[in-house]
Parts: sequence; structure tokens; C-alpha cells
Amino acid sequence: MSLNDKILQRLRRAGPEKVFTRSDFFDLGTTDAVGMAIQRLVKVGKLRRVARGLYDLPRTHPLLGELSATSDAIAEAIARRDGIQLQTTEAAAANLLHLSEQVPARIVYDTDRRRRTVKVGQRKIEFRERSRRKMAAAGRTSGLVMAGLRSLGKNHVTPERVAFLRKLLKPEDRRRLLRDLRFAPAWMHPHLRFIAGEEKPT
Repeated sequence: MSLNDKILQRLRRAGPEKVFTRSDFFDLGTTDAVGMAIQRLVKVGKLRRVARGLYDLPRTHPLLGELSATSDAIAEAIARRDGIQLQTTEAAAANLLHLSEQVPARIVYDTDRRRRTVKVGQRKIEFRERSRRKMAAAGRTSGLVMAGLRSLGKNHVTPERVAFLRKLLKPEDRRRLLRDLRFAPAWMHPHLRFIAGEEKPT
């Protein structure tokens, strides 16, 4: 199997929405060989250049036409390449968990590195530096829940909302929540324990 075929095979197995960088294929060949293979695939239209150093499989919709790469997929690819932690912002987490109907106007992600902005077409994707403590559970459901509760604020976390989260989370995510409890502020502990199924709501 050629390097071109190996790259395409990996892309297809990962799913149509995933975005890649050259570093995702370095186990398949040398840096130069991978770079040349990607260039060939882009040239024949089997691979699409999303932005500098970012690629995905071209996708089209019968009514909408060419589909763009999602901001989440782009951010995840950059995080893998640069070795950074990535966490949904507090406002976005509240929306994802159905704790708030407010949709953030800007595309922002929390990271453990310095602040920067990446432009992809007309989009600006911002990476915002956060404290180690707030990033300690990044990439896990427990980190998403903590971010969502921080967005609501101490005085706006109701029994109904924590009861909803208790039903929403999978058993393994609830167990992980207890293990990550040390990363949450003290006011959040009773809520997280209830979500995890350990105590009655306060």
C-alpha cells in the first residue's frame, strides 16, 4: 500500500469531519515523504487544505454544497499538533449541557498555553490561556460540567439543573466526576457529589 493510500485510509477511518495535520501521519513515513504525499492528495482533490497546515476530506451536501470543517475539529487538530490541552469555554459548556440557551458569539477555547488567534477563512478561532487548576480536567466530561457550573455562577445553580445533569451523564462520567472533585471550587462540591449520585441535593 502506498503512503497516499495509508493516509487516505486513516482519514476515512477517523470519520469525515476530522481535521488533520502532517504530524498525524509521521508514523507512516518521514516528514518530507508525508508532506509530499499530502501535496499530491490535495492536488488531485482527494484531500482539502482547510488552512495552513490543516487538512480534511472534502465533503459536500446535496443542497448546501461544499461543507466547511467544524471549529471543534480544527481546534482539536491544532491541540494535537502543538501538544496543548483544550477545554470548552464556560459559556459554551453551559450551552452544550443545555444549562443555558445563550450561544457564544465568538469561537473561543480554553488552553494551558499563551493566548493566540488562528484565522481559518472568515473565521477567527481564539485560544485563551487559563489556570492549571481550571484546565486540570480538560477533555473530560467532568471538566465540561465544572465549566458549565462556573458559567451559571454559585447563586444560579438550582436543584433542577443539577438533577438534569445527574440524568444526562453516563455512569462512567459520574464516577470520574468524583475523582476530579479536587479540581473544583468548594462551593461546587455538593452539586458535583449529587450529580455523581453520592448525596441528596442541598
